[in-house]
Formats: sequence, C-alpha cells, structure tokens
Amino acid sequence: MQSKRRMPLRALAALAALIPFVPVSSAAQVLSEDQLSAFNYRSIGPTRQSGRFIDIAVPAGQSKTFYMATASGNLWKTENHGQSFEVLFDGEGIFSIGDMDVSRTDPNILYLGSGEANNSRSSYWGDGVYKSTDGGETWINVGLPDSHHIGRVVIHPDDPDVVYVAALGHLYSDNEERGLYRTTDGGASWEKVLAPMSEGRHIGVVDIAMNPLDPNVLYASSFDKVRLPFTYDLGGPGSRIYKSTDGGDSWEMLTEGLPMGMLGRIGIDVFDGDPNIVYATIENANKEGRSDE
Repeated sequence: MQSKRRMPLRALAALAALIPFVPVSSAAQVLSEDQLSAFNYRSIGPTRQSGRFIDIAVPAGQSKTFYMATASGNLWKTENHGQSFEVLFDGEGIFSIGDMDVSRTDPNILYLGSGEANNSRSSYWGDGVYKSTDGGETWINVGLPDSHHIGRVVIHPDDPDVVYVAALGHLYSDNEERGLYRTTDGGASWEKVLAPMSEGRHIGVVDIAMNPLDPNVLYASSFDKVRLPFTYDLGGPGSRIYKSTDGGDSWEMLTEGLPMGMLGRIGIDVFDGDPNIVYATIENANKEGRSDE
C-alpha cells in the first residue's frame, strides 16, 4: 500500500508566499451596473451579539404599542402587542443604541441616545442624541456627537423640551464629554450639569432616575471604568450616586448607607408608590468590608 506523501513545511511556506503575487486581471473584479442592481442590500455586521435588547419604552396610554432598542440591531416598534414589528432608525449612519425615551405628553416625540452603554469589545459607539417628532419615522441628530456611549435618556414628564442624558464617553479613553447633560430647548443646546471627576480623570454617568411626583428631584450614578483592548478595570473610586433637588442645577454626592471605595457600575430607580424609596444595584469591587446595605 503506497503511503501518502506529505509536502515539507518549508515548501508549504514558500507556496503560501507566492500566492499573493499570482497575477489577477483587474477587469475581472469590476461588476457592471446591471450586475450590481441585481444584488439586494443585507446586513453584513456587526456580527457579534448585536441583537441583545437594552431598552423597552411604552408610550403613555398606548398599551399595544412599544419600542424595543437593541445594542447594535436598531430600534423596533410594534403596535399590536408584539405580533409584528417594524424597524425604525435604519436610515441613519449609526445603529448602535444606548437608551431611548418617549414623551409622556406627546407620544410622537422620541429621544434616542446612540452608542451601547455596556463595556464589551462588541459594544459599538454612537454619534450623539437623536430626536423624532413623528413616532420614529424620521430622525435628526441634536448634539453630543462625542459622547460615544449613552447609558440613559430621561424626558421631563410635563415638558418634552427638557431632557437629561447620561453620557459615558469614549470606551477606551478619557474625554471631556463624559457626564450628565440637560437640554431645555428640545436639543438645540446642551448644558453639562454634572461632571464627576476622580484622580484627575473625567468620569461618565451611566444612569438617571427621576422622582415621579417631583421631576426636580433627580438621582444619577457615575461609572469609573477603564477599558483596554485586552483587559479592563470596571471599577474605581469615581463610581458614586448623586442627588439633585432643583432639576439638575446643583448636585450632592450621597454616601450614607452606601459602600465606598472601589465600586463598579451602579443602577438606580425610584419606587413609583413611594418616591422616598430609592433602589440601587452596585457592583462592589472592594475585596474586604463589603456591605449589604
């Protein structure tokens, strides 16, 4: 029985080195307009975990209608309890979403923060805040293009021109557009009302919660993180909870009953039944002295 002959490793390497230099006719690479018109556009990426849902928003008084935002799979809308969906926001240059909100006074007004707020290498950045006044059919970019990743968007319950945005900023580097922003003119201009700093670094804001009975009372959480290509440090002394009682004009850091030191991401919410009750989920990065409070 004749044994199979194997090509020496050096011969394989030499053959591989020659392959890129095989002449190919450039004319063979060109397609005619008729050939191109036969192709249907399709999504070719991102290909990793892009379909995860990051937010659901239900317009007031419209129980059959809700919006579902995905990390990198666009914004979807149903008007029949989810039996069918239509895709929105697919005409923009970006389709990674961090959060969105619907106005309580006018359900046609939507604000969307682009750029997923999770800290994975599969998290894609955005280019600011978008606004729709026709239920998501059309959109305009209303600013904060360097925010890159937005954790929360909150619309004032009585005035859709007042909006709060939690901006995490660049994923891999420090930048000034980290913080909490407010607009009082429907996105025509933005003011940074909370700018957390820690050890000389700008710290992003990841979450906002509003008192349902008094919209001037706000809570915000900052997230101290450092993301590198092959590692990350998702915790630091800059992760804290802040409170405002004047609509964001001034803030105080809350410390009583809360863990301190090296903290990670913090999620916050206010109980609708009793706005004096505020819940916080905290990644406690301290190796010792952990608190269950």
